[in-house]
Amino acid sequence: MTKTFKMTAVAITTLCLPAYAMGAGAAEVDANGDGILSVAEVQAVYPDMTTDQFSAMDLNADGSLDDGEVQAAQEAGLMPAANKG
Repeated sequence: MTKTFKMTAVAITTLCLPAYAMGAGAAEVDANGDGILSVAEVQAVYPDMTTDQFSAMDLNADGSLDDGEVQAAQEAGLMPAANKG
């Protein structure tokens, strides 16, 4: 995946993110409790999330999101942060 493609995907995701702002924390998204998020788990909570958007958050391109990638995605506004309260 080229850097330009990833940056385009990040920009599109950022523009579209308010539509998904459900406020679910990463632990709530991790349906099988394995500590990583698959595209299927993310799409179950955020059905409008595309595989390209998921790939933009998957910084090491291993097909899943670990805690660091989730935190980076939340800080970049690509995924809603967990509600604390």
